[in-house]
Amino acid sequence: MNDPLRFVPTSDAQVEWARDQKHEWFVRDGLTGEGELAMVRVTMTTGQSHDFHRHPRMEEILYVLSGRCVQWVANEERELNAGDTVHIPMGMVHATHNPFPEPLVFLAIMTPAVFDGQETVDGVD
Repeated sequence: MNDPLRFVPTSDAQVEWARDQKHEWFVRDGLTGEGELAMVRVTMTTGQSHDFHRHPRMEEILYVLSGRCVQWVANEERELNAGDTVHIPMGMVHATHNPFPEPLVFLAIMTPAVFDGQETVDGVD
């Protein structure tokens, strides 16, 4: 592994495509080194969703940079706008949907930074 980055310009973000959505990783193991935090910027176009899922070992914060979304946490639903934040406790079911005409861009900050293939469980149980 190369030396971990301390400053991560957009050009150095690790880009992944998941569910046809752009994920730009700015903080994660393999980029900034091992740690307790991970941060990704997600772009969702009109009609895209992160369907109901949970992270059994991760707490998560979503911060809306631009656009709007319908956000569910457990059984509660809210519309989020640019500047809004939602906190999702470890193991809690949640979903994000963009039914609006403009793209949604948000940051997801997660802790601990667990990425071994079992960090996300789809569905509501």
